Amino acid sequence: MSAQRTKPVSAVGALVGFVGFSVLAGLLVTIGVTPAIAVAGVTTTSTIGVFESLPEYIEIGALPQRNELYAYQGGKSVQFATVYDQNREELTYDQISPMLKDAAVDGEDRRFWSHGGVDVASLVRAGVGSIAGGSLGDSGGASTLTMQLVRNIKMQQALEKPTKAEQLKAYNQAVEQTIPRKLEEMKLAIGLAKKYTKKQILTAYLNIAYFGDNTYGVQAAAQHYFNKSATNLSPVEAASILAIVQSPNTRNLSDPKYYDANQARRDVILKAMFAEHDISKADLDSALVTKPADYVHLTPATQGCQAAGGTGAQFFCDYAVKVVKEMDQLGGTQEERDAAWRTGGYKIQTTLDLDLNGQQKTLLDTYDDKGSTALSLGSTFDSVETSTGRILTMAQNKDYDQSPTSPPSSTSINYSVDHKYGNSIGFQTGSTYKLFTLLDWLENGHGLYESVNGTPHTVSAWRHCGSTLYTPWNPKNDSLGERGYYSVVNATAESVNAAFESMAAKLDLCDIRDVAQKLGVHDADGKALKTVPSSVLGVNNIAPLTMASAYATVANNGVYCAPIAIDGITDANGTSLGGQTKQCKQVIDPSVAQAAVYAMKRTISSGTAVGAQTYDGAQLFGKTGTTDNADQIWLVGGSTKVVTAYWQGNTDGKRISLRHVYSPASGTTLASQRASVWRQAQTPVNQQYAPGVFTDPTSSAINGSSVSVPDLSGKTTADAQTTLAADGFTFVDGGTQAGSAAAGTVSSTSPTAGTMLSKGSSVTVFTSDGSQAKVPDVKGRTSSDAKATLGDQGFTSVTVSGTFQKGTNGQACKVASTDPAAGTAATKSAQVTLTLYGTPDGKDPGNCK
Repeated sequence: MSAQRTKPVSAVGALVGFVGFSVLAGLLVTIGVTPAIAVAGVTTTSTIGVFESLPEYIEIGALPQRNELYAYQGGKSVQFATVYDQNREELTYDQISPMLKDAAVDGEDRRFWSHGGVDVASLVRAGVGSIAGGSLGDSGGASTLTMQLVRNIKMQQALEKPTKAEQLKAYNQAVEQTIPRKLEEMKLAIGLAKKYTKKQILTAYLNIAYFGDNTYGVQAAAQHYFNKSATNLSPVEAASILAIVQSPNTRNLSDPKYYDANQARRDVILKAMFAEHDISKADLDSALVTKPADYVHLTPATQGCQAAGGTGAQFFCDYAVKVVKEMDQLGGTQEERDAAWRTGGYKIQTTLDLDLNGQQKTLLDTYDDKGSTALSLGSTFDSVETSTGRILTMAQNKDYDQSPTSPPSSTSINYSVDHKYGNSIGFQTGSTYKLFTLLDWLENGHGLYESVNGTPHTVSAWRHCGSTLYTPWNPKNDSLGERGYYSVVNATAESVNAAFESMAAKLDLCDIRDVAQKLGVHDADGKALKTVPSSVLGVNNIAPLTMASAYATVANNGVYCAPIAIDGITDANGTSLGGQTKQCKQVIDPSVAQAAVYAMKRTISSGTAVGAQTYDGAQLFGKTGTTDNADQIWLVGGSTKVVTAYWQGNTDGKRISLRHVYSPASGTTLASQRASVWRQAQTPVNQQYAPGVFTDPTSSAINGSSVSVPDLSGKTTADAQTTLAADGFTFVDGGTQAGSAAAGTVSSTSPTAGTMLSKGSSVTVFTSDGSQAKVPDVKGRTSSDAKATLGDQGFTSVTVSGTFQKGTNGQACKVASTDPAAGTAATKSAQVTLTLYGTPDGKDPGNCK
């Protein structure tokens, strides 16, 4: 049967709907409000004045609805989270079950279709409620559905106040049981009845009403309590839902302890539906013997990022919600945006790839024990599309938990992002920060094959923002064997600290910082980036997502794209509002970026990230990072299409070395597994985002303005100094050393001849004291000829060994080898031993002279 029935319009009801408000006030006095008001100590005249001064209209307005978040899975957009202030999904009038509409009208307001917003007949019958001490009870059906809608609207408006205190005050005013409040409700109900149709009012009521257990509106109630839509409900289900509205906290169906109270009210509504001929006697009898347990199928509300679908998607969900609330599409001010989000109804298409994110979460769960007792271990994967800045993954080993007493395996802190978005202060980046020194080096015209001092040494004076900063610094290398001069390309691959100290000493520390900032790098907690000498080795606290975006800039030929989490927003009306604006900018010269990638490709092929190369043969680049105590471990790198940052570390401020913590899954330490784990993460990324080929840098980009150290062998000190000055080098006298060159002439240089150095670099020159000579090659000669030749070179002590090497008959008694070997520089007084060929079996052939 239809919920909208044609019934006689009572004279009083019609009068209420159309007469003026002052006439209605007089009518209320006439029909019996006067005694009640008198009891309350309010005069008739003053009450009429109050009534006429009340506002006349109230808007139904937009109701808070669910906000739905979508991600990509299997190439399709799928919903993975629902976030709302109020669990509500609005339905149109035609989408609501007729049984629900009948239950609402029959159970709450039988003359709904005929009165003008206030049912005077019910007021008379109820005696305007029971009055005591100036308060007005709400009994006997005196409140029409329209009046209840007014109350719900005012309750909703209260919840939208900016502060908790304002919300509480407004809410209490909305629900207080007083004569002024009741009069205001009546007048606003009449205003609603004038402005909106009956269908609109009934639909609004069923969408706004609270049904307990954080459930608003009949659709959310049907889904929550019956696991079905409110479009098609049975009489008993419809009556059971409407039974909740008068007492949502004691009659809801979330717990069996409320079932009896719900059933009692439900049965009243069912009988009313039968009395109004909306259900048959058979329907009534069947419904009355049905217990709530027979039809309640409680479905937990999947509210918030805690319940986000997709493995490990919760932290990204939390980040995306915070980002959306900053977007101009929701309003011009933060207050407007917050209000719009509370109203809800938005469909948010994010950039997240659930497949890749789930795979990375599984890797972290496998290799980085979230419940480790050895240390408070955190780890993340963050993959960013290089050409757009779109965040494809944001996985974390810890589980997402917003409760104040979460277990050690869980946290509310999002380690991937800044404090503003996830309450993390970031982590020291170690040698991954060397990228910015490398870029500044290249921007200043230096080359990759330029050599720098990699032996630990102290630098005291630094260029700092155009001035000189005197701060002695002597960093250690990660390995004791790392000494001598390194080309910059090899120093990058092997991550030699002292070499980067030497590079930074030729640059300005503030310029290195500025390069980092051009690539979007900033302190995770909002502090200024440090520019002390040690900043070269990564002492700033930076979020993994930030580092991923910086490295994506290099892969993208120097174009930085700010991270994007939102592809698009659709509002409750289905209007597309667009997504985050793509913010990409050329921040470094493409040739500089290409040269940096060229160097960092070696990190994976032969440097500190060996083992990270994916088996698909894709061109990859990257850089490892390890802090002083190895308490933070990094590997950031990727392909032309996607960069992935892998971070592991202590999250509680302790400095437990990850080189000393064993990982059962990898069979090695946490620090040693990074290349393998990163490779496993990047492999499916490559499958989905096919890598391209990096552009090789030009020779000028590789070599820069570096100059080859000239060969000064045999030159006098004066000639050497002149030659070096002409090439732009600084001469350093290394003193005299034992050598075979003529005394006083150049015997060697450091760096050696042919080494590429930047102009202004120092070259240390060593001169020979003439005390040595090179052992000549006398192999195949007779011993007498060999002795004569050695004597001509100044060697005064030549002997023949008593042992022989195997030889042919033609080789017998001829020199097989010398000790020292031919070409070796040796002191002229040193003994030179000749070893001769013997018989084929290595014996003395006799008669050797």
